Amino acid sequence: MKETTLILVTGATGKVGSEAVRQLAAQHHPVRALVRDPSRAPRGDVEVAIGDFDHPDTLDAAMRDVDTVLLVSPAVPAQEMAVIDAAVRHGVTHIVKVSSKASADSPVARRRGQARIEAHLEATGLAHTLLRPNAYLQNLLALAPMVSRTRSFPMSAGDGQVGMIDARDVAAAATAIVTAPSEHTGRTYWLTGPELITYTDVAKELTAALGHPVEYRRITPAEHRAAMIGAGVPETVADSNAQAFGLIAEGDAAWLSDDVKALTGETPCSLRTFLAEHIEAFS
Repeated sequence: MKETTLILVTGATGKVGSEAVRQLAAQHHPVRALVRDPSRAPRGDVEVAIGDFDHPDTLDAAMRDVDTVLLVSPAVPAQEMAVIDAAVRHGVTHIVKVSSKASADSPVARRRGQARIEAHLEATGLAHTLLRPNAYLQNLLALAPMVSRTRSFPMSAGDGQVGMIDARDVAAAATAIVTAPSEHTGRTYWLTGPELITYTDVAKELTAALGHPVEYRRITPAEHRAAMIGAGVPETVADSNAQAFGLIAEGDAAWLSDDVKALTGETPCSLRTFLAEHIEAFS
């Protein structure tokens, strides 16, 4: 199989997609960023395609002359399947899909959706690689306003450990793969940070960095779901989030791997380093 000459990155304004576009452009790889909102399109030496997962004609336009697709999206099955089908129509040779701990019988809707998408990708026969990142360190930034106001944060993850990973490390792993995809055909990579973290650890690190106590307040999944809905989170998203945090409390995210370093040659970002870089958000 020929190596990539043009890479399409979907979800190019999100945590992983935007960073992957930045890294690919910095390394002078031809990259096309698929965005829905032109005002949020990346700047610099990047080709931009305006498109919508719900409008296949825009996906067809974005796929022209593309060899490899980095598929990043909110994991709505119909949308990602539409991207996959457009890739097949236009002769794309490889898809690198950012997925999760997918399972057809998971209680978490997002994971069931990911399993459907992966099954569809497999059925096409298209060469592909799967990335399964653990929870993102960037998700901690959602706690920042409450930490700033109350010096505390609620969470329903109990004492569960998480191999939290910086989205920038996921992007770096993805970049390493899409620039030499044939080496990774059929592989699945489990991406984590360097350590297992509890939310008690998060509170301790924030306490040290801010110079005042920060409390982790344990709540039930039902309380967490209600709080998210009260904060404006859509009910279906709140349901999935509450279920995911409940699974974390049961040990579901307590896994680590060395795949980031194997792919990139670099040690992934730690919790302490991440919080130091973003501490103003919590101040």
